[in-house]
Amino acid sequence: MKIKTADLIGPALDWAVAKCLPNPQDVTCKNGVVRRQPVRYAFTPSTNWAQGGPIIEQECMDILCLAGGDDGWQADKYLHTEQVIGFGHTPLVAAMRCFVASHLGDEVEIPDELV
Repeated sequence: MKIKTADLIGPALDWAVAKCLPNPQDVTCKNGVVRRQPVRYAFTPSTNWAQGGPIIEQECMDILCLAGGDDGWQADKYLHTEQVIGFGHTPLVAAMRCFVASHLGDEVEIPDELV
């Protein structure tokens, strides 16, 4: 199912992030848990700083706290002359949405079991 990148959350967002990383064919999803093989632990960069933090650093993203609202955080990065922006209720959600948008665009095909 196609979903707007700006609406991705939870396992659907984590799955999309995994698809942007090297070896996207190694991404699996079972019972709503995303994994990058051969690692056995859950891949949750939208909630786990140990997984999402290195992506933010590698992508040279800026994170900004906005005043109020449900999307109180903004993450952005520059691709050549284009700025890609992601918003979210946490810095990690905003950053992972920005990362996915910069690699896969404004809409992403997500497995039905994650929607």
